[in-house]
Amino acid sequence: MYAGSAMAQEKTQKTLQFAITGDVEKASVITLDSLKQYKIVEIGDKNVTDHTGAFKHKDDKLKGILLKDVLSHTKFKTTSPKLLSRFYFVCAGVDGYKVVYSWNELYNTAVGDQVYIIMEKNGIAVDKMPESIQMTSSSDFKTGRRYLHNLDKIVVGQVQ
Repeated sequence: MYAGSAMAQEKTQKTLQFAITGDVEKASVITLDSLKQYKIVEIGDKNVTDHTGAFKHKDDKLKGILLKDVLSHTKFKTTSPKLLSRFYFVCAGVDGYKVVYSWNELYNTAVGDQVYIIMEKNGIAVDKMPESIQMTSSSDFKTGRRYLHNLDKIVVGQVQ
């Protein structure tokens, strides 16, 4: 019982920043203020579905920043651009929920043009949202699978 209630409390913990760590030249911390420096685009309205495709809820008036724009200042630990195909990104929320993207998915497919850090939802700015820094992959068919609340860190890794 105690572990369950601790986990429930953890899910409501807001994040006001997240770290980028792992196979990078220099780890960094991205704050809400630093996010405001990036281009914020209108994503529109999105239906959020579960793993079966069943409707869960609708988010209106989404605005966000492309994840790859935020990662644009990150230098990956690699000796050759050919090795970038080995890289992946584990985006983790404070509750332990994790979402994974490959380097090729973000930088070499249309999916990368639809992976956002949400800056506004339902007319509410990121710093006022109960589940603060959120992410979505708006081109996914089952949108809830990679909808992440309270982003805490992005760990960059490589397949060996």
